[in-house]
Amino acid sequence: MTIKSLAEIRFPELFEAFSLAFNDYEIQLDSVELETMLHRRGFVPELSFGAFDENKLVAFTCNGIGSFNGTKMAYDTGTGTINEYRGQGLAGKIFNYSIPFLKEAGISKYLLEVLQHNTKAISVYKKLGFCVSREFNYFVQKNKELKLNSKSAPANFKIETIDLSQAEKLSAFCDFTPSWQNSFEAISRKPDNFKLLGIFKDEQLLAYGIFEAKSGDITQIAVEPKNRRKGIGSLLLKEMVKLNQHDSIKCLNTEITCRSITEFLKSNSILASGKQFEMVMEL
Repeated sequence: MTIKSLAEIRFPELFEAFSLAFNDYEIQLDSVELETMLHRRGFVPELSFGAFDENKLVAFTCNGIGSFNGTKMAYDTGTGTINEYRGQGLAGKIFNYSIPFLKEAGISKYLLEVLQHNTKAISVYKKLGFCVSREFNYFVQKNKELKLNSKSAPANFKIETIDLSQAEKLSAFCDFTPSWQNSFEAISRKPDNFKLLGIFKDEQLLAYGIFEAKSGDITQIAVEPKNRRKGIGSLLLKEMVKLNQHDSIKCLNTEITCRSITEFLKSNSILASGKQFEMVMEL
């Protein structure tokens, strides 16, 4: 068994290993979806590592690199082990192997998210030195099960396409800091993958929504606090549903303490499907 960088691995090999490692997960990704996800999360093959049995990739950690809350960090874009190689501690070995390379690249913290029911992984991460920083809900609903709030926004509100810089100026409208994959840096890696919508009244931008139509992902949605409960958020959501190219709509990594987003999604029949921990470690 050899541990080394993923710098020279071909994408089809990585996709095969990823598919085998996650074949028991609720959400399955095809090759295009995986490539899109890795790009959005800042995947850097040279600073990602895997365990190889001869030339076969059997366990891996794909690392994203970027700035988060003003700090250069590594982010676990995906850690997996093929079923028949589990129980050998490969994830921990890969992580420990990676640390000197990450430090050399100027990275001071490592960030990850893990499903709360994955108690084995949580135990491994805690032993490695990770601490829980936040708790997230994630929401998924099939399009055919959607029952959108019938409340209508006043006629003087209009919806228009905006650019990323306009949305960034309204970041204070958010009730919590978006997770790594939903951050403005993540969106800026491939902005053409997203639909950016704004709600205007008398030329004033009161709300925005960022939506990845191919995956059905509500990346960000925010309304100016004093203009909430006027149907603005529902107007944004209805437009996202029209644009959606996926069979379901989802909203991942909303802070569990943020009742406003939870109640908003619930009022549109988009219910919490599970929970995650955000965990961080100083390198």
